[in-house]
Amino acid sequence: MRGVARPKKAKNIELYAPTTWKKAFKRDWQLYVLIVIPLLLVVVFNYAAYPGMRMIFYNYKPALGYEGSKFVGLETIQKVFQDKDFFLALRNSLVFNLLNLLVSFPMPIILALMLNELRFPKFKKVTQTILYLPHFLSWVIIGALGYQLFKPSTGIVNIIMMNLGLIEEGIPFLTEPVHWAVTYLLIGVWQGMGWGTIIYLAAISSISGELYEAAMIDGANRWQRMWNITLPGIKSTAVTLLIMNLGRIMGSDFERLTAFGNSSVKEYQYQLAIYIYEKGLAGNNFSRATMVGVFQSLVGLALVLIADKVAKKLGEDGLL
Repeated sequence: MRGVARPKKAKNIELYAPTTWKKAFKRDWQLYVLIVIPLLLVVVFNYAAYPGMRMIFYNYKPALGYEGSKFVGLETIQKVFQDKDFFLALRNSLVFNLLNLLVSFPMPIILALMLNELRFPKFKKVTQTILYLPHFLSWVIIGALGYQLFKPSTGIVNIIMMNLGLIEEGIPFLTEPVHWAVTYLLIGVWQGMGWGTIIYLAAISSISGELYEAAMIDGANRWQRMWNITLPGIKSTAVTLLIMNLGRIMGSDFERLTAFGNSSVKEYQYQLAIYIYEKGLAGNNFSRATMVGVFQSLVGLALVLIADKVAKKLGEDGLL
């Protein structure tokens, strides 16, 4: 049409020009500098130690080094798998970690759902702080607190229960193997459930509020919204954390075990962390300690890969 100016085509305008690494570094160099320190720490403590795994094939003595230590081949591996104490520690580690996973894994989910439903902001903040606090306490402090609470004769829990007439004599929470196992597991749940809740609350906060509004319009009550919207919304997070927890199924916490350990419960307390310390580090047998540590890592890696593959076959995103 005449009299109407046509817009000129823009020249040399790249709306989606790719960013080169030089431009990215020039723009965000401060961030790259900040990440160098943690990256170096990961490399030094996670990867630089890999050559030390050859210690398994030597009768390693720190004073002699690798050149002066005797090469023994597979002898260390054979000795470990012929040791009855190793299989006792392995059995206890597997049983307690599986029970801990069964009991402690659902608790942060339940706690996050409960906290999400609270309608008083101040009470919610105070409750979250109280629940998170145990995670920041060392097992030494928690162990001392546990003994004060659960001693058979002078523990606060037993005294209250006896005064209420619920029991006639104190329950040996920490001195009898079965009671010790239950107490050990429940204290672990109490210590870790608040921290795990943070992750699930973050996942819940990412769920669109429009879904809840639509459900309320359709007449869904609070339980129905929780079951049909909140739980499906955090399913991928739960699967990821489950896979990561399966990778730690062979692990054991030396500090936690020693905080609650005593001679009367050694049958259950003796786990891989205790075995590595007693038979390896304390016995000056660094080759055996390294071998058991590598064994734990390889089994954990295998479990993570298998769980990730199963999750993907079931239609989940997985971890890798």
